[in-house]
Amino acid sequence: MKKRAKKVLEEEEEALCCCEYVNRHGERSHVAACCCDCEDLDDACDRFLKREPQKPESLSQVAEVVTDRIRVPWLWGGARKLELSIIPPLILLPALLHLAAVHFMLGLVVLTALPGLVLWYYYFTHRKKGRTLFFLSLALFSLAYMYYLFITEVLPRGDVGLLQVVVVSVGVVLTLLALIHTKREPGIVRPNQEAVHSTVTYYTPLADRDPSLNGGRQDVTMTASNRMGSSEQAEVEVKESSRKNWCTVCRVVRPPRAGHCRICGVCVLRLDHHCVWINSCVGQANHRSFLLTLGLFLLTSLYGISLVLQSVCPRQNLLTALLYCPGVYNQYSTALCFTCAWYSSIVTGGLLHLLVVQVINVSYNVTEREARIALREKTARSAFWGLVVDTGVYSRGFRGNWSEFMTMGDKLSPPSPADLVALVDDCKHRE
Repeated sequence: MKKRAKKVLEEEEEALCCCEYVNRHGERSHVAACCCDCEDLDDACDRFLKREPQKPESLSQVAEVVTDRIRVPWLWGGARKLELSIIPPLILLPALLHLAAVHFMLGLVVLTALPGLVLWYYYFTHRKKGRTLFFLSLALFSLAYMYYLFITEVLPRGDVGLLQVVVVSVGVVLTLLALIHTKREPGIVRPNQEAVHSTVTYYTPLADRDPSLNGGRQDVTMTASNRMGSSEQAEVEVKESSRKNWCTVCRVVRPPRAGHCRICGVCVLRLDHHCVWINSCVGQANHRSFLLTLGLFLLTSLYGISLVLQSVCPRQNLLTALLYCPGVYNQYSTALCFTCAWYSSIVTGGLLHLLVVQVINVSYNVTEREARIALREKTARSAFWGLVVDTGVYSRGFRGNWSEFMTMGDKLSPPSPADLVALVDDCKHRE
């Protein structure tokens, strides 16, 4: 083992070329050898040919090997691993849209089944709490592919002017810029080592004391001292009732309204939800830019859909063109544009619902996470089939809630000792 580790270190000292990489076993490999020396795959195939039962871990091991060996040549640092969940949208979306443009009935089946498949995959991955790039890939490729078809299919028809193309192009660019800004930082909870120093000690129950008398709880003592020129010290005794504010995974004290995301594995300030479409959490730092991304996308999408319908259904009203457009399937080009307009309308409708829910939650100063918990514990008032949820905890009125929302990105500082003391006092009041 020592000789092997030494050999790996010597190999790593040498610069990797664009097609080389270090595999999951720490060995140097090449992308051209993706089908060579695969013991796990050979064993699985051998058992299949001999009609022997597969090992319980065989499929997972083969999947790990395949995932590790599919690489893209990269100029710096060797070949990069390619996430397999990116590939299906790149293949399925164009294929299904072109299939739907062949006939009206095929279009009805495809446009009905496609959202159902996406929702099924969403609930499948959400139940496993797994992180995937499928939805982000689908969102980005849908935007790019719709723009590509707009330029190659709608623009040559001569019904769209240069100014309209510029407006759509600017909308796409602004949407992408807002998305990049949203994915930067959701507001991860990090302890401030300069301002707050915390030591946490867990004490086991005394030998002559039954743990059940204390409800199976363990006392937690935390000392916080301010090193910013102040000599004041606060000793805080946190009982098990405040355990939900202490994250055992991130090893931090969560401020009020912060939450731990099991998908990202971090605690986020004012956690709203984990959005699969951006593959990131929506929290205090990026909630405003998230709403901006939704708004820009919806405006660009609605404007683009109206231009497409005006081109392929010039004699129909925009409000009825999606439902009734005679002769649109006579030409494959117009049928493809009409199908893409329908697909964009379905996506736009889903995101419009998301934006409406977000606006309502901001108006009542409640996050989606808080709304789910309140509905589950039956501690909130709900109306319109759960679309409006009012917990009544943080609300300051419509104007005050929006004012707090628009300025909360400037308050990304960790909890001070005073905040910790207030947190414990709040826990004592709840007792």
